[in-house]
Order: sequence, then structure tokens, then C-alpha cells
Amino acid sequence: MDVFNSLNISASALKAQRIRLDTISANMANAETTRTPEGGPYRRKMVVFEPQQMSFADHMASKQSTAAMGVRVSQIAVDYSESKLVYDPSHPDADDSGYVAMPNVDILKETTDMLMATRAYEANVTAIKSAKRMALKALEIGK
Repeated sequence: MDVFNSLNISASALKAQRIRLDTISANMANAETTRTPEGGPYRRKMVVFEPQQMSFADHMASKQSTAAMGVRVSQIAVDYSESKLVYDPSHPDADDSGYVAMPNVDILKETTDMLMATRAYEANVTAIKSAKRMALKALEIGK
């Protein structure tokens, strides 16, 4: 695997983790949103990753023996699990019984996901820095 391939793989992971962090922050920002344009409370969103695939023709034309291409976001899925019902008859979105359907966002889970995404982002930044250092050392050998 050459240096540029490793840089591309880490760059794709940085992009995917940035999208994951944006989605988590949207979930946290809407943790109290009880009314959306679609109707009902906000639904938690989750990022789904998949490996980037090289087409068969590109793989055959490539001189590389590896098919590692990185990662990409395949979709942002909506979590349709049950909403939490909270008794608050004074809320404008309360039903006839006084219950309000709250979003299915758990702040603790979102915080944990955010920490994991941040750690993955940092690991890929470190991988890019290491690849850059190796490339510079290889250039120094050629002097």
C-alpha cells in the first residue's frame, strides 16, 4: 500500500466521522423537539457506514493487489423506536390525556457516540500525520 492510498483511506474516514458528528449534534439539538414538519416528535438519526468499493473494471485495471478504498456513509437512517410519553398537560402538543410524545433521543447515548466519533476522528488524523512523516523520511533517504 502506498502513502497516497493510506492518506485517501484516512481522509474518507475523516469525512464519514464528520458526518456522524453532525448527525449526533442534530440529534442533541432536537432532543426536546415535539413538533416536526413531518408531524410528531423528532426521530433520532443514525449514520450507517459501508466500505467504499472499487468497480470490477477499475480493480482489474489497477496494478494494486489490495482493494482497500476507505469508508463512506451509505445512509442516514431514522430510528423509529417508541417515543417517550411525558405527562405535561400544559404543553401545547399534549394529547387529550395530557401526555406529550417526546423525541427518542437519549442524551447520554448521544454523548457516548460523540466521544467514539471524536476518538475515531483523532485516530485518523494521527494516521495521516504518521503517513506524512513516513513520506518525508523516505524523501530524506533519497538525498
